[in-house]
Amino acid sequence: MIKALLFFLLGSVCAWLIELPFGGWFLILGLALYIHFIFKEQRAFLFGWLFGLGYFCNALWWLFISLHDVGKIAAPISVLAVIALSAYLALFTATAIKLVHQFHSSAARVLGLASSWAIMEWARGQLFTGFPWAGLAESQVDGPFFAWATLLGGLACTWFCVGLAGYLSQGKHNLFTKLVASITIISASHALALISFTEPIGRPIDVTLIQGNFEQSLKFNPEYIQQQINFYSNAIKSSDSHLVVAPETAFPLPLKMIPQEVISEIKPNTAKKNVILGAVSTGQSGLPTNSAIALNQGNLIYQYDKSHLVPFGEFIPWGFQWFIDLFKVPLGNFDRGSATQTPYILEQGIDQIAIGLMICYEDVFGGELAKRQRNSSLEHHLWINLTNLAWFGDSQAPEQQLRLARLRSIETGIPTLRATNTGVTAVINSQGQVVYELPKFQQATLKASVQAYSGKTPYVWLGDFPILIISGLLLIFAWYQNKK
Repeated sequence: MIKALLFFLLGSVCAWLIELPFGGWFLILGLALYIHFIFKEQRAFLFGWLFGLGYFCNALWWLFISLHDVGKIAAPISVLAVIALSAYLALFTATAIKLVHQFHSSAARVLGLASSWAIMEWARGQLFTGFPWAGLAESQVDGPFFAWATLLGGLACTWFCVGLAGYLSQGKHNLFTKLVASITIISASHALALISFTEPIGRPIDVTLIQGNFEQSLKFNPEYIQQQINFYSNAIKSSDSHLVVAPETAFPLPLKMIPQEVISEIKPNTAKKNVILGAVSTGQSGLPTNSAIALNQGNLIYQYDKSHLVPFGEFIPWGFQWFIDLFKVPLGNFDRGSATQTPYILEQGIDQIAIGLMICYEDVFGGELAKRQRNSSLEHHLWINLTNLAWFGDSQAPEQQLRLARLRSIETGIPTLRATNTGVTAVINSQGQVVYELPKFQQATLKASVQAYSGKTPYVWLGDFPILIISGLLLIFAWYQNKK
């Protein structure tokens, strides 16, 4: 019982380490400790699952806020939901260790575990529409292996993170040799950042990002809707930036219900001004869509409908309607946008800047964004993410999603603008560095500039296929070596 609790606590500590400054470095030490002990246990799957349970309960506890504090779902059901999701996600962590636990040689353990963990992380992002939030990859935006994302994506960051932790734990070399080898691997990884696959296009774009800071419990309250519309309308009208962005559901009304005079008030009176804001529209099925609309000289010239919806938050997964009916859970049911929507075009003299839109949860899925960029008839030059994380209160969720957004910019080599309701509103450059940001939970606007980039990284061209093939082959090799 004590041993089970210790593995649970170790997983929780690893989730906490990621939240520290330079957490990606500290995480490797935490993982090395876990790997050291897990290979000494006979019940590897159980203790690996308990480690994962502790990790995800700590990393995702803020879901309780959205379910109980905002959604008014009973506390026991909300706690059970967080534990159930964490228990499910922990199965992938447990499977990763189970696949290699019987390996005897240190090399087989290191290569095998790094590979199986990367494969399980990929699977976690695919099954049942995927939930790859709180992975190891995004920790590396402040860690030693961030540059691998440009070549092979976030899964490569995971591979090297686990691989180095495994080597420190299972390697047969002395401490000095391990230190030299670690410095060499990390230095080589950092050198990759010197290689650039994208280049600037056009002039820097003046932008205004608006952060309304409206409480989620009041956001759709009829008494406060007009207050929100007034704030965002005034902020949009007062900005003279080339690009003005307001967050997800900035206007908390169906698009057809927004008074025409409001649209007339915020319409740009010059082609040099572009406005993008979140609103609720209507899909072809008649269901609502979580959308972003763009205005230029008063015309609704573009609409993006969110494609990757949040399970239980924006759609009810197949087979779970009974749960919704039984507990009277107040959940939304939205229509899904196409996965092949074209980017928004911002005119900048002779240059046309293609902007890829994302709404909230969509920047969790690096493979989908790379595919969208790869298959689009128009090359993407800039990402914009509209988000409302007021659902999750004062938790680590905003920082977690900020790290995910940074990872997406590293993977694709193009910058990201984040316009959020409560934070973190930020400008991220093409190297994944936050160059401007607003404090959380403040009503404010961020005036800055961003340089668009042109080109495609190796990850955009190839996606997750190479790292999955490499991991699969290394896992087979480790298995074969273990059999000899």
